Amino acid sequence: MYRTKLLVVANQTVDSDELFRALHDRAERGPVAVTLLVPQDQQAGLGHRVNAALERLHRAGIEAEAMLGDVDPACAVIEVWDPRRWDEVVVATLPTGTSRWLQIDLPHRIARAVDAPVAHVEARAADRATA
Repeated sequence: MYRTKLLVVANQTVDSDELFRALHDRAERGPVAVTLLVPQDQQAGLGHRVNAALERLHRAGIEAEAMLGDVDPACAVIEVWDPRRWDEVVVATLPTGTSRWLQIDLPHRIARAVDAPVAHVEARAADRATA
């Protein structure tokens, strides 16, 4: 059975409920394989958040892997994009007004660069309060 291959670009939102729900809803329409592309930065706990996101996807029965990319999210996508490997792109950003990625019109920039369907998911950063 064919799986739609999704390249998911996310950083602060990688483990957000909104992104998980969007990917879960997409998987209910047909099998998907997800690659989380996470632009590198110096955020504490990034590896833990990526692992938590992968674990959650796997528990939901969604095939998923992750990779780090260039600190610039547009460059990260352009560097890895291969239309033989992925069918669609999902860009997860913080809400309008707080998202640097939306300020630079990232979803549309990626759509022009890859010539593939690009979906945008607006999400809040997952709560990282420590005990």
